[in-house]
Amino acid sequence: MTEAILLADLTKRFGEQTALDRVSLGIPAGTVVGLLGPNGAGKTTLINCLTTLMRPDGGTIRVLGHDPEADPSLVRANIAVTGQFAALDEQISPRENLVFFGRLLGLGKGAAQQRAGEMLEQFELGEAAYTPVGYLSGGMRRRLDLAVSLVVPRPVLVLDEPTTGLDPRSRKLLWDMVRAEAARGVAVLLTTQYLEEADQLADRIVVIDKGRVLADGTSDELKLDVGGLMCRLTLVGAADAEAARLALGGLPGVTAEGDQVAVPVARPEDVGTVLGRLEGEGLRITGIEVTKPTLDEVFFALTEPMSKETTR
Repeated sequence: MTEAILLADLTKRFGEQTALDRVSLGIPAGTVVGLLGPNGAGKTTLINCLTTLMRPDGGTIRVLGHDPEADPSLVRANIAVTGQFAALDEQISPRENLVFFGRLLGLGKGAAQQRAGEMLEQFELGEAAYTPVGYLSGGMRRRLDLAVSLVVPRPVLVLDEPTTGLDPRSRKLLWDMVRAEAARGVAVLLTTQYLEEADQLADRIVVIDKGRVLADGTSDELKLDVGGLMCRLTLVGAADAEAARLALGGLPGVTAEGDQVAVPVARPEDVGTVLGRLEGEGLRITGIEVTKPTLDEVFFALTEPMSKETTR
């Protein structure tokens, strides 16, 4: 399958800090890839390099086969981007913003007006069509920013934390839009703070931290890699849960929250080994549940070792 977006050994440094460390990934047409990572992981730097806003120090980028350094204008013409901050004129209305950006991107006057009407309807902004943007709620402005990025359809869509600050209804509206864009063959790169969002939308999930790719696969594949099952143990209190986490410190991906500790296990019989170790430490277990791991648990299991490296 041809990759609409291809990154190979992408590297970016700021002084002595390596923001991207030989990152490689590919996104075929019609595919949604979710890029997950904690703050400072390198997600926005990757997007800036991909969209020609920043020049990498090494590696290869191709967008529909085009090199951003050799053909930046051609690459920009094929990418629709919604960043973390809205790029709207707050003095004019949503309709005027949409028409303006449509004309800026090459639509004729009539076509821009028609497309603006379609976007206002699709993003449920019709009632606010003639209200200055500065008077709109944050959620409505975010929806308008997304509508502007799609006013001229393009084969690659980059969304940098697009649902931050949106209410559940607006978030669902965005999810439906992303699914529709992928269904018509658009390659979508989505960064998000919401792991549920990646679980719902992404065909593939790439976890990045400290500029390195830690995992790349479907949600089910990542859950299987971390541990076939998740053993959740309830202890007498938060202090005992933390003591249990420390007692199990040699096992990867162990986390504690409140009076519970979560332990990835490959097989059901491994639960007995975990229980035996905690009983040997004199810790009393008041409840036990064995399930598949959630994406949240996968994320913490993958990124926690990197966090420990930083604090050494």
